[in-house]
This record gives sequence, structure tokens and C-alpha cells, in this order.
Amino acid sequence: MKKDPLYMRMARVWAENSYCKRRQVGALLVKNQMIISDGYNGTPSGFENNCEDEYNQSKPYVLHAEANAITKVARSNNSSEGATLYVTASPCIECSKLIIQSGIKRVVYGEVYRLTDGIDLLRRAGIEVEYLPLEENKQ
Repeated sequence: MKKDPLYMRMARVWAENSYCKRRQVGALLVKNQMIISDGYNGTPSGFENNCEDEYNQSKPYVLHAEANAITKVARSNNSSEGATLYVTASPCIECSKLIIQSGIKRVVYGEVYRLTDGIDLLRRAGIEVEYLPLEENKQ
């Protein structure tokens, strides 16, 4: 779609809010050309802002950007039914399950993760998936 590059650039900027050192990921939920939610990877509300342990491994309770955006919209008066999710990295399988259950119909991602099981599951569920490399969005 025409505005895909714009929303992907915005998701990339939103990722800069993350305190995670290994990888910063941002997500935007868009419906009817309006941003209805946003998220970035990080710890749950009220937790310390350290995503990695002393071995530089992600803590098991770190939330992914997609999960943060979906749970944020769930607490609002908006609905993600039919929305598009823009995320800077391809969704993992756990986030893909949330995407399916939340009624999101389209996912645009900017970086390929080494595991493709999340993308495979989205396609199996009939969700439109599009890869839009982040390099193409830099300006």
C-alpha cells in the first residue's frame, strides 16, 4: 500500500523507545489510516528497564513489540479487527498466535528473523504478510 513505507519508518523510530540492548523492535497497529496502538519490546509495566540478564540473554518475561501493541489496544476502546500491523522484525510464533486471535488481517515486517515459523503460521491462517526491508525505508 502507498503508506506502508511511512508506517514502517514510524515503527522503526518507535523501536528507539526500547531499553533492550540486543535488539530494538517497534510495532504500530493501523486501521482506517489511523494508528490505533503502538508497542516496542521491553519489560512489563512496573519492572526494571533491563531486558537482558548478566549473560546478555533476554529475560524470559520481556514482551515483544507486537504483544505490547496488541495488549495496549485491548485496554483501549479500539478494535484490532481488520487492522494492519507494521513491525520492524518478523513476528515469532507466540506473537503470531496473538496476531491471529486479535483479528489483524495484514502484517508488514522489515527484518527477517532466523526462524520463519511465525510467518508460516500467519500465512496458514490466511493473514496477508508482506516483507518491506527496512533499508528501503531509510531517508
